[in-house]
Amino acid sequence: MRRDVFQAIADPTRRAILALIALQAMTPNAIAEHFDSSRQAVSKHIQILAECELLKQEQNGREIYYHLNIKKMKEIDKWLEQFRNIWESKFDNLDKVLANIKSKRHDK
Repeated sequence: MRRDVFQAIADPTRRAILALIALQAMTPNAIAEHFDSSRQAVSKHIQILAECELLKQEQNGREIYYHLNIKKMKEIDKWLEQFRNIWESKFDNLDKVLANIKSKRHDK
């Protein structure tokens, strides 16, 4: 089953895991130490993020380290960019309306 990346990042615990791993690669145990959840619950979150290709794993001896998949994060950012442009345009228009209202008040 292929998971939806946006459903994956909708969960606050998974977003927190991504934020942790963005700083440095971590083992599942190191990640789990940052949460009050069980190790199994954190492992499930890691599994979902890996299935969505947001995390990559690397074997180093007996340990598995998880890294942020920058390429996948850039794909998400690129998709969001279209909406960011729309929002910025609307905010720019709102700024113009507010400036116009403010100048009319000062003219009175």
